[in-house]
Amino acid sequence: MKFAWIRPNGTWNDRKEAIVDSLESGFDHIMDLDNAETIKKLGSVTIISDKEDSDITLLGLNNKITMADIKKAQESGKEVAAYVEINNKDDELLVSKLGTVADYVILKGKNWKVIPLENIIASLQNRTSKIIVDVPNYEEAKLALETMEHGSDGVLLSSNDGNEIRKIGALIEKVSKESYDLKAATVTKVESVGIGDRVCVDTCSMMNVGDGMLVGSFASGLFLVHSETLESEYVASRPFRVNAGPVHAYVMTPENKTRYLSELEAGDEVVTLNSKGEANTVIVGRVKIEKRPLLLIEAKYKNSRIRTLVQNAETIRLVNDKGEPISVSKLKVGDKVLAYFSEAARHFGMAIEEQIIEK
Repeated sequence: MKFAWIRPNGTWNDRKEAIVDSLESGFDHIMDLDNAETIKKLGSVTIISDKEDSDITLLGLNNKITMADIKKAQESGKEVAAYVEINNKDDELLVSKLGTVADYVILKGKNWKVIPLENIIASLQNRTSKIIVDVPNYEEAKLALETMEHGSDGVLLSSNDGNEIRKIGALIEKVSKESYDLKAATVTKVESVGIGDRVCVDTCSMMNVGDGMLVGSFASGLFLVHSETLESEYVASRPFRVNAGPVHAYVMTPENKTRYLSELEAGDEVVTLNSKGEANTVIVGRVKIEKRPLLLIEAKYKNSRIRTLVQNAETIRLVNDKGEPISVSKLKVGDKVLAYFSEAARHFGMAIEEQIIEK
């Protein structure tokens, strides 16, 4: 996930206005060397500075640093951000070394046309740190985040300009979106199986027709379960909700990780997506678990066979191969529904290369 930090400057009133704009745009990491206590009164933030009251220790803003400096600072238990101004090849080599130990490496280039950012990113392909580029405006932020295939992990905006802050906030939201390659799977079984504990996931976001969550019984494949965005003669629409499935089922969360539906609670993050596979990360507001009649659905794509269970009700829908919601009460063998397939197994929700049999 891409991210943005801000480094406001000027008088306290100037900084305060920029920080408020940042919080409203989704930035909650503030680099400020003087006002940590006051800033924290404005909201829940993370302070990056070289002072003891920081949340992330900043090194190198006004002096050269070494790997030993970083390791010593990490003894406090805090994360460490190494700030490096890139002026020559030696500075590039230093960044390559610091990137193996620091939690974050912040790069400042006086002229990226002279010191190509591509070189820096390429040298840090196997690093453990997050790469952040210090930028003065939206245009340079866009360049940094999109350089090469992956770009930098984040940007540090050194500006108080509210317009720049809001534009970068929108840019971060755009480039952080994940996408999933959905396939049209053929339904091979629809069967009532009795009563079980079903999970409704209420989010803090409004979904549109065609949006839903990836849910399923197997790690190898998850169905696109449609949100309750459509009204019926029985219930009003609940466009923030997905009636997802039973407690054991997997649900997709950010960074291609899964959770069990029964694990979710308020404040967690899950992925919602449309029929094109374009995804958003949303916050869970509430989870409801209730006993309901369940329906087993099985589908096949090439050599992969997957299953899920859903509440047996007219208002529960999957999404067909035309991107349209289809009620599970009308689903029949031979219908095409959208699903996401993965060859990886799952260990604590993370995709791993391991042979596994699911049935």
